[in-house]
Amino acid sequence: MSFSTDVKEELSKLSNLANKDWVKAELYGYLNSNNVSEENGFVKFSTESEYNINRFSKLLSNLDIYKYDINIIGKIFYITIPKKESEKLEKIYVNYNIENVESIEKAFVRGTFLGSGSINNPENKYHIEITLKSDKIAEIETKILKKYNVNFKVLGAKEREDRRPEYAGQDVDITKDINLMKQITNKKQSLEDNEGDKCAIYSKDGEEISKFLAFIEASSSMLKFEEIRVYRDMRNNVNRIVNCETANLSKTVNAAVRQIEAINKLKKEGRFNSLPDNLKEIANLRLKNPEASLTELATMLKEPIGKSGVNYRLKSLIDLAK
Repeated sequence: MSFSTDVKEELSKLSNLANKDWVKAELYGYLNSNNVSEENGFVKFSTESEYNINRFSKLLSNLDIYKYDINIIGKIFYITIPKKESEKLEKIYVNYNIENVESIEKAFVRGTFLGSGSINNPENKYHIEITLKSDKIAEIETKILKKYNVNFKVLGAKEREDRRPEYAGQDVDITKDINLMKQITNKKQSLEDNEGDKCAIYSKDGEEISKFLAFIEASSSMLKFEEIRVYRDMRNNVNRIVNCETANLSKTVNAAVRQIEAINKLKKEGRFNSLPDNLKEIANLRLKNPEASLTELATMLKEPIGKSGVNYRLKSLIDLAK
């Protein structure tokens, strides 16, 4: 299974369905996800996860919605709710307000992720994305997450601000967000609205993804994600150090080759013996120790000098040989 499927399996097994307010909030999250649609009065939810379809059906049952069909087409599970029962969901979708309570906000965000969220295997790259029905919900969800120090971005934010300037920049109180959004957009909401207005929230930051998993109470997945993240970051750091040391070694070797060529040229042209004693001393040390660093050469001198002093003398030899 994918990492995303593992996360949804863990969330689907959470035993927090006794509280009706939490159930409504999570179901409202599902209804605002991209995988819930309405066709001819029937509400349909689709997912690749058997655990997820079970979770959705349990939410329905907890709200006394028992009439629905579950079908499998290929690898996709579908749950279809008939028109009469769908009216109950429509009331939740249109009239529900997200309370300014952490458990309610967690349930709502969890519902959107279960509905149409995905997360990449952290061994490959850090990326989490939730596709939502509208930019209004995207703004609401990012505000909720930010309140708990989880920072997500809205996909295509600039384009949406250009399209809806009256909303851009307003400081929306998330305790009144749904009603205020309706006033701003001045249009009726329904489960089939906003087909052309769908958008997504996302993050490519490992730390933010880890905080998000903790926030929606996917504790085991968060620990697994952190384990992989620590190992991956450590591996990347080791690779950077090795690459840096390799680059430095290559630089040292290339410099030593140029210095030795210059010294041999001075000897071949008979100019070596006329050099000052300090240059002859460093030249002889370089010939005897071609692999030595500048610091090591400095310690070999009769009168030790600094690394910069050694570098200056060797550069002088190269300049003289030109």
